[in-house]
Amino acid sequence: MEKSPTELMLKGYGLTTAEMIYRMPDHKHVLNTFVWQDYDLAPDYPRLFEFIEFWQDSIEGPLHSVRFTHRKKLSAGEWRHVTGEFDVGRFSKRDLRLH
Repeated sequence: MEKSPTELMLKGYGLTTAEMIYRMPDHKHVLNTFVWQDYDLAPDYPRLFEFIEFWQDSIEGPLHSVRFTHRKKLSAGEWRHVTGEFDVGRFSKRDLRLH
């Protein structure tokens, strides 16, 4: 069973986005881009490198370069249990006045 993004983030995963710049198979002088995104573990990035290996083995367009960023959106220390919420639109300006 595949884990949800929240479960992955609680286990230390972060959202990794990579821009693959590759050469067109029929026109080697023309570059094109492909964007890949998945939850991955820094600093080793096993899923990113697995995808790069897949690309090199299965895709005809050779990679020119790869740029990536990693954002750890949530960690175990940042998890909060929310017990309520409110709708700001239900209050008048008078109710929101600072005292």
